[in-house]
Amino acid sequence: MEPTFNEYYPLDEERQRAAATMGRYTDKWSLFVILLLREGPQRFNAIKRSLRTISQQVLSTTLAGMERDGIVVRTVLPTTPPGVEYRLSELGHSLAQPFLILGQWIVDNMPAIEEAQQLYDERVKAAKEP
Repeated sequence: MEPTFNEYYPLDEERQRAAATMGRYTDKWSLFVILLLREGPQRFNAIKRSLRTISQQVLSTTLAGMERDGIVVRTVLPTTPPGVEYRLSELGHSLAQPFLILGQWIVDNMPAIEEAQQLYDERVKAAKEP
């Protein structure tokens, strides 16, 4: 018999800390920032332009959290005015790999996902009709 979720991931203190960290990297902005920085170092405004709809505050908070976790390295550039550049650390590059696999899984399965969504939407609509 296959182990249960709790046998794999008992919710002890260590796993709760891990879950909190996992939550920081399963939002869409962290994922996109990591995949973008995988291409090489970027300045703040270049990241913001690439992500288009992210607010300055959300990007700043996201990058600061990633820097604190050791995923991103922030470098102040000796320019006038001073610029700031972000790059993935070795740890950040190792995190990018599972994200790439997840992204490929989504691309590969998008037709099945869209079909399931359409069927669900039709069921919900039919249930609401008198």
